[in-house]
Amino acid sequence: MLKAWYSFLLCWLSLQLEANPGLKVRITQKGLDYGRRIGMELLKQEVLKETFPSWSGQESFSIVKVNYVISRLRINAVDFPESSASFIPGTGISLSVVHASATISADWKMNAWLLSKDQGGITVSISGLFIAVIIEVSRDSTGRLSVLLHNCQTSINSVKVKLSGGSSWIYSFLSGSIEKPVHTKLNKNLCLNIKYKIQMMDAHLRKHKVLSQIDAFVQIDYSLVSSPAVFKSHMNLDLKGTVYPLGKHTDPPFVPAPFALPDKDDSMLYLGVSSYFLKSASLAYYKAGAFNITMSKELATTFNLNTALFKDLVPEIALSYLTACPMLLKLMATSPPVISLNADRCILQITGCVEVFAVLPYSTTQYIFAGNLTASTRVYLTITKQKLIISLLLKRLQFSLLHSILGFSEQMSLAENFLSYALQSAVIPEINDKLGKGFPLLNLAHTTLTGPVIKINPGHLVIATDVDYKRKEGGDEDLHSHS
Repeated sequence: MLKAWYSFLLCWLSLQLEANPGLKVRITQKGLDYGRRIGMELLKQEVLKETFPSWSGQESFSIVKVNYVISRLRINAVDFPESSASFIPGTGISLSVVHASATISADWKMNAWLLSKDQGGITVSISGLFIAVIIEVSRDSTGRLSVLLHNCQTSINSVKVKLSGGSSWIYSFLSGSIEKPVHTKLNKNLCLNIKYKIQMMDAHLRKHKVLSQIDAFVQIDYSLVSSPAVFKSHMNLDLKGTVYPLGKHTDPPFVPAPFALPDKDDSMLYLGVSSYFLKSASLAYYKAGAFNITMSKELATTFNLNTALFKDLVPEIALSYLTACPMLLKLMATSPPVISLNADRCILQITGCVEVFAVLPYSTTQYIFAGNLTASTRVYLTITKQKLIISLLLKRLQFSLLHSILGFSEQMSLAENFLSYALQSAVIPEINDKLGKGFPLLNLAHTTLTGPVIKINPGHLVIATDVDYKRKEGGDEDLHSHS
């Protein structure tokens, strides 16, 4: 029953880190309350799908023993008018439901010695249902979230039975005799059923992927590095948050530094992203060759990068090509790009070498010049759905010539202008396209982050956000969130 509610609430577990985490997730009371409201709606839908086994009994009616069977039990309606959820420090989450009610229908059959068999329908009205559950949360040996039923209490105030069909004397017998067994069975089985559902959810969480492929270059380790830390006002999840080249799982030669989330509760979630996460991403992309870019003839043509550009910049080159030829650039990073997080600013510095060629007729190429460059870029961070999107903007370029067939060292500033244009118009957009897939921050189905605010601090950034859950029409758990 609680599977859908709790999986929504605890799916913020798709992130991770090392001894110190690279990523942090905080669920506030506001987030827990939203999860409870969504969970109650999902729980209603789960309950209405429940099936129950038939059960039988025997009662004495005067000197006659009557055997009866109750079958095809189904819940027709359920209501949870009052519910609450809270954090239990050091343990997990408490969920309580009071004044709940339900209507159950079933079929009955009976037979007795010397009496004919009889059958009909039955409607059971349950009111004053109370459920209190405490769910313990922890980390298993594989870094996945684990859940366990810590405590369960239930009580039912009233069970009323209404019969239809059959002989009239049967009504008075079954109505009085069946209410008590139904009351007893529900009280006995509710916690057993809740325990079973939580065990199923725990088994599902153990199958959850903690190593997730992001694109053709990298994967992220989202395992928990410690058990969730539960406080009265919030719960923290510390995640490894290491980015690896695809297919490799060697930790980077640096470790995450400790950082803290702000002591706030205005948003449902607070997501902390450390510089370690960004540095490991930079190293992983570098090792995967993502920063090695060859600008094709087609791309050069698209952005009008050709030898005619040198007419005013470096006349010697322009005069060597009577017909304007497309320019081909090969950019290779010589070390992992360096990321720095300062107050409200993120800078990425790329160091590499560049080779420039002219594409002659019949697609042959002619080397023109090569050099070292250092490009300083401003990093812009945005949130789309559940992903952190990174884009770069070139701010400054330094270039030093290594080789040239024409020797134009006195026009270095002009060559820098050409490379700056090439980087801004073609190379940086290609890098941004690779980064455009984004880094998943959460793994919640049918959920988007609403009103996210990114705050860049020295050494880490914090994303404060609410969430919106919305199931598509026709889904098994069609749901529209509400306040």
